[in-house]
Amino acid sequence: MQGAVLYGPRDVRFEERDDPKIIKPTDAVIRIAAACVCGSDLWPYRGIQPTAQPTPMGHEYCGTVQELGSAVKSIKRGQFVIGSFFASDNTCLNCQIGYQSSCQHRELVGGAQAPLLRVPLADGTLVATPDIPSEELIPSLLTLSDVMGTGWFAADAANVKPGSTVAVVGDGAVGLLGVLSAKQMGAERIIAMSRHPSRQKLACDFGATDIVTERGDDGVARIRELTNGIGADSVLECVGTQESMVQAISSTRPGGYVGYVGVPHGVELEGEKLFFSHVHLHGGPAPVRRFLPELVDLVWKRKINPGKVFDLSLPLGQVADAYRAMDERRAIKVLLHP
Repeated sequence: MQGAVLYGPRDVRFEERDDPKIIKPTDAVIRIAAACVCGSDLWPYRGIQPTAQPTPMGHEYCGTVQELGSAVKSIKRGQFVIGSFFASDNTCLNCQIGYQSSCQHRELVGGAQAPLLRVPLADGTLVATPDIPSEELIPSLLTLSDVMGTGWFAADAANVKPGSTVAVVGDGAVGLLGVLSAKQMGAERIIAMSRHPSRQKLACDFGATDIVTERGDDGVARIRELTNGIGADSVLECVGTQESMVQAISSTRPGGYVGYVGVPHGVELEGEKLFFSHVHLHGGPAPVRRFLPELVDLVWKRKINPGKVFDLSLPLGQVADAYRAMDERRAIKVLLHP
């Protein structure tokens, strides 16, 4: 088969790769119905996260089960399934308390920008849909593999409650779906921080009530102005930079919550400022598997439509164009179809 391989900064190639095979009895191989480029893929693409060797790319996936290892019991051939970017057994202590992305036997799932994908720990990782979905549902189901699950975790970690005021730092796919998550959880006011008209519009479609274009200290001042000088009850940090994390903490009221899910690059917090902020911090790699059953149900019943976050669709063979479009912010998120 052919798939996406990153060789170095801004060097993505669509080239011949070995077909994935069952290696362990707990594996599954799925045929990809749709894949996509993630904002976190841009870190190695831009050279900020070094790539030591040619690396198959892609960690968001959904599709149909083709092969199963002999130990897999809960998933059947022909089922349409979705899984997380971290494979998990879903039975260890960390999994049982809802942190499957810290599974004691976790494995990264990679190489999904291709027609076929091997998924380890299939019983604990994959969740089947009630039936084979229609084409219109596939984009939304694909988001559940990462960005919708991650946006949901950001809102969950930030303790979003009915009637609360929420601010979202970051207008990428995760931030926008954090807005949708906060809306679904009953937030009364949702402040989206964005400078881009197309992203502002989608944020409003997903439930944002206010848009803040300022950043840094000016952005914090604007949020405090909108909240009578107090700050937001919950802030979702969906970028991973020093500026975004400081902005998130500074925008939160005393006793409020920050849910941080942006993969951190160069983030360092000053202990004394954090000490006197009285802000709860919780986050990390999203335990997507915890939320998959609920999110599949919401998409299946058409109560949410996170697939709207895809504003460009390309054939898998044009994956290099997809990376360029996202790198240049010409697209929020690119769907890749085999």
